[in-house]
Formats: sequence, C-alpha cells, structure tokens
Amino acid sequence: MDTIHLLIFALDGKRYALRLDQVTRVIRAAALTPIPHAPDIVLGILDLQGEVLPVINLRKRFRLPERGIGSEDQFVVARTDRLALALHVDATEAVCEQAEGALVPADGIITGTEFLAGVTRTPDGLVLIHDLDTLLFPDEEAQIRAALEQV
Repeated sequence: MDTIHLLIFALDGKRYALRLDQVTRVIRAAALTPIPHAPDIVLGILDLQGEVLPVINLRKRFRLPERGIGSEDQFVVARTDRLALALHVDATEAVCEQAEGALVPADGIITGTEFLAGVTRTPDGLVLIHDLDTLLFPDEEAQIRAALEQV
C-alpha cells in the first residue's frame, strides 16, 4: 500500500497539512517587504538566501480571523511546479505518514473545497490537506509573477 508523508501545521487552532514532497523547509517568521501590485493574499516578499519568495496569507484564503505575524510564527517554504512560495502559519506540529487509501477526497465531503486535496484522520483528529497547485487562483499567480518581475 502506498503511503504519503504530510507536514501538519496549525492556523487559528485548526490543523492542516501539506504533502511533504512539496515542502522545502520551515523557518521562523521574519520581517517582510511589501510588494506593490500583488494580490491581497500576499503578505509581502521574503529574501531567503538570494531567492525572493512571496509569502501567502492563508488566514485570508481560508476566511480565518486576521492577525499580524507573531514572533513565534513560522513560514513553510514550499514549491509547486510553477512557483516557490512561503505560507504563514502559526506553528508546525509534526510530520506524519498516512496510507494513501486513508485519505478522503475533499470534494466527496463538501463542495467549494477546491484548495483541499483531501482529509485524513490522525490520533489528534481530522486534518485538512491542502493542494498547493490550486491554492492560488490563476489570476493571482499571474499578478504575483508580474509583481516579482518588478522587484
């Protein structure tokens, strides 16, 4: 049976995950540089060892209460086939291994879950697994690329 590895992280007391093969690293949150003409979902940009990364506000995307970046927060640096980015999260919790068959497709649970790849159970409860390839709308991705080219 195939297994997948997930990085579990917390946002506003809720637990989410990304496929570990999309995660480059986790770093402590840092000051960001605002970027003009970027979509509202972009908090700013980060220079990570010479690579400029947009930092995505997951709270805005998931309609969670807004708050500033705290000193204990983290950035999950991840890469899709098209773009490298960082996700602002409250904390990372663990890496877990799940049988691929244990994942429940999100669209089988409720409609309007285009950002989710699925849901899985852990001993601590349900975890929503994000799909990085659909996290950004195509027009947002185009805006981000255009804004980064001006930096």
